[in-house]
Amino acid sequence: MILYDRPHHSSVISPEAGYNLGKLEAQIKEEYKANAQLLSDVQKVLESQKENNRVLAEEKAVQDEEERKEDERRLQAASGPEVIAVLVFSCSRTTVTRCLDQLIKYRPNPERFPIIVSQDCQHQATSDAIDAYAEQVYHIKQPDQSEIYVPPKEKKFRGYFKIARHYGWALNQTFMVYNFSSVIIIEDDLDVSPDIFSYFLSTLPLLRQDPTLWCVSAWNDNGKRDLVDVESPELLHRTDFFPGLGWMLTKDVWRELSVKWPPSYWDDWIRQPEQRKNRACIRPEVSRTRTFGKIGVSNGMFYEKHLKYIHLNDRFVDFKTKNLSYLLKDNYDAAFVKTVYESPIVTHQELRSGNVVHKGPVRIPYNSKMKYKIAAKSLGLMDDFRSGVPRTGYRGVVSIFYKDRRVYLAPMPRWKGYDISWS
Repeated sequence: MILYDRPHHSSVISPEAGYNLGKLEAQIKEEYKANAQLLSDVQKVLESQKENNRVLAEEKAVQDEEERKEDERRLQAASGPEVIAVLVFSCSRTTVTRCLDQLIKYRPNPERFPIIVSQDCQHQATSDAIDAYAEQVYHIKQPDQSEIYVPPKEKKFRGYFKIARHYGWALNQTFMVYNFSSVIIIEDDLDVSPDIFSYFLSTLPLLRQDPTLWCVSAWNDNGKRDLVDVESPELLHRTDFFPGLGWMLTKDVWRELSVKWPPSYWDDWIRQPEQRKNRACIRPEVSRTRTFGKIGVSNGMFYEKHLKYIHLNDRFVDFKTKNLSYLLKDNYDAAFVKTVYESPIVTHQELRSGNVVHKGPVRIPYNSKMKYKIAAKSLGLMDDFRSGVPRTGYRGVVSIFYKDRRVYLAPMPRWKGYDISWS
């Protein structure tokens, strides 16, 4: 009963309220119409911008292609038997400018040493930094930026796969498209010495003449100041260990390697016996390159312990005035073996403590991987092996300069070759 006693609200709308509702409805319709028009206008603007961007992108692509073809024509015209291309590998380090500044400063002749910067990664800031050099360098870009296949167990090493792809493409471009006969490879995180061009130019004839040589490197893996003879910056060596980090190879060697180029870890691959084929590289006593790239795909491996201490040569050597024929295998091996195995035997403990009475070179023998590693670590050397070869080793012998004397870490005289299981 209580419910029925409540007053009822009237459902009749007054004329004034009806007018207001009609007015509100009209306003809503007008606003809807205006919003629809605004949305249509915005869509037209966006479509116009999209079309403009498409046209601009097409125009830029055409311009980039024209520039690429022009660079290709210029590089092909620049190539010749006496011209050595300098191929700088870059990705996302804007500090590539540090490397380029030195290369441009020290190169004696731009025509003889054209600099090609090959960039991966599509990193715009780095691209802009390279483009700032305009006519001083050629800027090429690795076109394949697709997702690269990496085996599931190697996902954290994806960077090494991208690097191998980049190296393969850029070297193929430089040798096979631009038609250079020899190339110096420089990473974007390297400092270079003032005489680096003299070094490469003067060793190129040896590389062409001696079939037992397959590269020239500017790097000494054991190049710490207290392990090299800084008073002999002109001294060069043969090594069975591929050093990298600023190195030169010829088109003939690239033809051989390119058909089986690996998908990753190219530097360890190139050190394998199947690629090395008992050939050697030339390396300097005092390094002509030094890395400043602590951060990279290797996450600073070896940097704090070894690489940052490498001594960069600061004395200009005019190598064209030097007779380098001693580096040819027929001249080098007999003298090297004689010097090494006629040197008195000492222990690494005696050497470190200064208890070596005689002057001149000495020899520390080893007959196992462990004995080598103990001696190498004791003296501050890099003690690892790649495909059984110790860093800087030649015929198993690692040569250093320690406390003002030449020291040879040497296997037994009847050495039979490298044991790949030592890696």
